[in-house]
Amino acid sequence: MRKNIFGRQFSRDTNERKALFKSLASALVMNERIHTTHAKAKAIRPYIEKLVTHARSGDMSGSRLVEPYLTKQALEKMMSQVAPRFIGRPGGYTRIVYTGTRIADNAPVALIEFVDKGKPVVAEKKQKGKKSVVAAEAPAEKKAVLKKANPKAKGTTKTLKA
Repeated sequence: MRKNIFGRQFSRDTNERKALFKSLASALVMNERIHTTHAKAKAIRPYIEKLVTHARSGDMSGSRLVEPYLTKQALEKMMSQVAPRFIGRPGGYTRIVYTGTRIADNAPVALIEFVDKGKPVVAEKKQKGKKSVVAAEAPAEKKAVLKKANPKAKGTTKTLKA
């Protein structure tokens, strides 16, 4: 009888399970989306959410908390690119999308990905007693200039974001 035992075992011992979670989490951080079984996606979700929450601080303590659970390359990407995207978000950094079943063994397959995939990194800039949010990598905005067809308004232009 399983009482007060959290998590899935996946027919693996503790070390194999830790290695599995580390490789899945590192692959998710490096690729920002992975295809895996639905059970593994559901098991890895709270694991990765906790890692992002610790990494959001951006300091050495957050890095040291996350370090044992990711590879070196994944840790660098997590601290520099992934975690800063979620500074203003209180939780829910990943989504799981059911994609059907695998042909070979009919196992349910899912896609797990970060919610803000591809959005610009937002960095926090501290000023005297205030916190202001500054876009660190804002994409270049394209603007189109259109002239109004109104003959009374001579020479007026209107800018639209394309």
